[in-house]
Amino acid sequence: LEHNVASRLRLSGLCVLLQILNILLFAVFVRYSPESSSSLCSLQLNCSRRNQDSGFQHPRFRDVHLQVLLGFGLLVAFLGRYGPGSVVISILIVSFAIQWAVLIQGFLYFFHNGKIYMGAPSMVSADFCTAAVLISTGAVLGRVNPVQMLLLALLEVILCALNEYILLSLMGVSDSGRSLTVHTFGAYFGLMVSRILHQPHMDKRRREDQQDTGHQPDVFAVVGTIYLWIFWPSFTSATTVHDNAEPWAVLNTYFSLVASTVATFILSLVLYEESTPRMVQIQDATLAGAAVMGMAGEMLVTPFGALIAGFLAGLISLLGFRFFTPVLHFRLKIQDTCGVHNVHGIPGILGALLGTLLTLLATADAYGDRLELVFPLVAQGSRTAVDQAFLQLCALPLTLLFATLGGCLTG
Repeated sequence: LEHNVASRLRLSGLCVLLQILNILLFAVFVRYSPESSSSLCSLQLNCSRRNQDSGFQHPRFRDVHLQVLLGFGLLVAFLGRYGPGSVVISILIVSFAIQWAVLIQGFLYFFHNGKIYMGAPSMVSADFCTAAVLISTGAVLGRVNPVQMLLLALLEVILCALNEYILLSLMGVSDSGRSLTVHTFGAYFGLMVSRILHQPHMDKRRREDQQDTGHQPDVFAVVGTIYLWIFWPSFTSATTVHDNAEPWAVLNTYFSLVASTVATFILSLVLYEESTPRMVQIQDATLAGAAVMGMAGEMLVTPFGALIAGFLAGLISLLGFRFFTPVLHFRLKIQDTCGVHNVHGIPGILGALLGTLLTLLATADAYGDRLELVFPLVAQGSRTAVDQAFLQLCALPLTLLFATLGGCLTG
């Protein structure tokens, strides 16, 4: 009883401290974005990065936020032992991480004359960063308490924002749907935290927890999967809203989702000898199909290419659960509670490699006017398609380095 009281007081005290810190920092630094005044914008801000606000649709922001708040929260609720409690903690993490991400990303992207100027793009960026944190918590669910979850979010947001800034701003990498900066980073960050926190005597009980799924967790998986199908195309295409261009990211994501789901029906019947796949497997396939389209979604994948990529992601996800997860557990001593390695990590890497290959096609003949939207530096002539592809490829080991070192430090 005394331990429970102390735990509650620690959580309450940490929430008070973090919230007061955020309020003070917001009061000192954060202001509304002034792009409504073109003269003020031109004097104070780099409007080339902020001109998306005028074309930004509020339903798109709503979809991204719902995906982060409900989609990811429900995805960690399929374990019978944790259930609604994990959703509650997810909402706490979202509530803190969005505030913290607005500040950290603001200092990197939107800081000018001593102030952070925030608008719709900064909120979407904060949601992306929060999604990476939620992916990481899926790897350590059941092993860390809410206080530790908040500390994980505190550190991971800083490292995630720094990794994103180096890749997207300094290197000019194209990763609109965040295969690297959200899926890959979040997965391997969480896996390294899990490795540091390895406790041999707890492994058996946790494996039993993972198998503890009943009717109620199935309901969570159903709702979470529906949210993925409805809102993930908006999540993938949130930073590529252009009135004069077809939403390739939306189309490609849908094609990838349908193919990955069909792959689940094919492989699960072979690997698990079940009459139909479990809902959790459909949920995992949907995540994998979405992750693989993160970087390549707005590129020239072609519809059949999106189907192939989604199909491979669905197969790789199931094969990972069947064959590679035991290796993680018993050989590498990494307990991956929600299987983030199979549904975010490997598909994220596959998506980054696919995006690198497609970057080689970044020519004016292939893309037309769209080249400036996807690869602005190539369109301007300051970088060749081969140079861009090389940087896209270099972004993968750099992200893995940030994620693994950051995960070790946090663990």
